[in-house]
Amino acid sequence: MHTWFECKIRYEKLDENGLPKKVTEPYLVDALSFTEAETRISKEMQPYISGEFTISSVRRGNISELFENPAGDRWFRCRVNFVIVDMEKGTEKKVPSNIYVQANDIKEALEFLFKSMQGTMSDYTVTSIVETAILDVYPYVAPDKVATQEQPDMAYSVQVTEEPEEADIIEDTETIEE
Repeated sequence: MHTWFECKIRYEKLDENGLPKKVTEPYLVDALSFTEAETRISKEMQPYISGEFTISSVRRGNISELFENPAGDRWFRCRVNFVIVDMEKGTEKKVPSNIYVQANDIKEALEFLFKSMQGTMSDYTVTSIVETAILDVYPYVAPDKVATQEQPDMAYSVQVTEEPEEADIIEDTETIEE
């Protein structure tokens, strides 16, 4: 399961006229805690920023999934409502979800969202697509895979695991005792 943190970095950058200007730029970091997010964004940004920089804020992002498109250069927040049917009550419930998609424009973001959601079993509606200020995304890569693995073209999603049934637990216990 991925927990995304939005980290804002504040530093001095040269503007078009060559004058120093203070800017604040947001980035997404996959981390387990606020401390890890701050540490990782500091490590990621050091090679790109000369001089001092500060991490002005770190906040947990409300992101269900993230679809990375190598051809895209901007990030879009897609608001998607999943339709869940309560069979007992006979009612439909809309569950909102934020999905981030990397694309060049809104049309491409919508097309890539539909392409990425093709295997979804649940009905859904896209209620909005908004361009974000996010400049880059830093997913977690295991330390032993950093040298050999490039950024994969895949979706990062929240995984829901089911609880084992009681019958499964009894079978496992019997197997261990034998």
